[in-house]
Amino acid sequence: MENWGHVDLKLDEFMKKNNISRSSLSRNAEIHYNQLLKYCKNDMQKVDLNILARICKTINCEIGEILKYTPPEGN
Repeated sequence: MENWGHVDLKLDEFMKKNNISRSSLSRNAEIHYNQLLKYCKNDMQKVDLNILARICKTINCEIGEILKYTPPEGN
């Protein structure tokens, strides 16, 4: 199977650095807290682009500030 690398969500890291609480983001972005926890823990199977847009708008960030692509080793 081809190794394409992986994409990680760095949302929790960004929130800690900018002193943003999970509960305030959940409330202000209108995202269920349990769903937000999965994004914070980088523990989702599929990413909802609408939710990412709401997160970026609410915490005033660019998508690249909370997403990181890591290429496969040796490529």
